[in-house]
Amino acid sequence: MNPPTKTDDAPLYTPDGRYIVVRGRLWRATNPNLSASDREVLVKALMDARRRVRTSDEALKSAARRDVDLAKHALGERGPVWWDDGAPDYNRRMARNTPYAGWFEGL
Repeated sequence: MNPPTKTDDAPLYTPDGRYIVVRGRLWRATNPNLSASDREVLVKALMDARRRVRTSDEALKSAARRDVDLAKHALGERGPVWWDDGAPDYNRRMARNTPYAGWFEGL
């Protein structure tokens, strides 16, 4: 699998494409095996739910947070990992504290 290349407006991906790096922290990338149309629908649902989280109504906010979580699970960014080689998940960890440390330090 070839991760997307880094541009000014795109995130930095680990060499295996499993994570994006934000301020030195690894965040699980969207499952690249999703179809473009499925990804588009899920990202739209995620963005809609994120906008709804801003409400002051606690019941609506709770439902919106649930919808964010559901969309992130469907995208593969949360829940079971989307790769099948048995590699552990380093989601939310600092890159310097993972096997990606050498790669990250060499950037």
